[in-house]
Amino acid sequence: MKDVTIKGFSEKGNWYKGNLHSHTVNSDGMLTPAESVKLFREHGYHFLCFSEHDLYTDYRNEFDSEDFIILPGLEASAVLYEGDGSGRRKKVHHIHGILGTEEMQRNAELPLYRHKDIHQVAKYYGEWDGADAAQKLADEMTQRGLIATYNHPIWSRVRESEFIHTEGIWALEIFNYNTVNESNTGYDETYWDVMLREGKKILAFASDDNHNEGLFDDACGGFIVVKSEKLTHEDIVRNMLAGNYYSSAGPEIYDWGIRDGVAYVDCSPVYRIDFVAGNDINDGITRMCSSYDETIRHGEYELKGHETYVRVKCTDKNGKTAWSNPIWL
Repeated sequence: MKDVTIKGFSEKGNWYKGNLHSHTVNSDGMLTPAESVKLFREHGYHFLCFSEHDLYTDYRNEFDSEDFIILPGLEASAVLYEGDGSGRRKKVHHIHGILGTEEMQRNAELPLYRHKDIHQVAKYYGEWDGADAAQKLADEMTQRGLIATYNHPIWSRVRESEFIHTEGIWALEIFNYNTVNESNTGYDETYWDVMLREGKKILAFASDDNHNEGLFDDACGGFIVVKSEKLTHEDIVRNMLAGNYYSSAGPEIYDWGIRDGVAYVDCSPVYRIDFVAGNDINDGITRMCSSYDETIRHGEYELKGHETYVRVKCTDKNGKTAWSNPIWL
């Protein structure tokens, strides 16, 4: 890796903040779409996806402007119930379908969803082939010209074997602000490293999954920040697919990459910086302040030369974290 420079972000572009996972009164949220747009705009967001449960919505004509856009989409479900006639959900797959690029839309094998189209929930009783159920759901999303994500696996009570080998998934939701505050089931970073260690080229994202019920805070706490030359649907989703963004619950990442065999990051003031790498024992390193009165803004990790990937996370003294996507080596 000597004399090689790999940039984690593009040189050109502006930073655009967005939430990919949100609900309104169109499913089980408490805010109208207009109220939700107002909330996120007031908190500095530039784009928002209404990911209603099994209901596709497209509010671009109503809310798009020069400084804010809607990403059409839905959160599609497959549900395993305890038994026939039981309302108890034992496991679920929740997979986003976010409207893809123009090319993805042209190449769609199935008709594109239209505003207020309903997705038929796949229901299983007693037992299921979880991996097969996940693959069918992901295929349905991608065949309709959508970008597929896998959401909150710990909250969903699924096991690794039921989702980590799903093909066609763009990103794993590693931080879900709602389920973190609901039941501490929104941290899914470990599953991400399992997938990366097995060689799967998958990105990650943080989100809110906000319902705004007032039971606990679930809005404006998890987001992605995309680097893009323009704030248009095509430019934002292209840069999302390329990994030209970072995920965060607060801290900012300004620059990161690899230069002359050294992984580096520049970020807002934080307490610790972790370089997470695979796949040998002791790969990666942590740079940490010696006291809570100190902060750091820069960290480095000299690569050993055999790493298969490296990613970085920056955490402030309040435990809020920002995550880069991986660089594969």
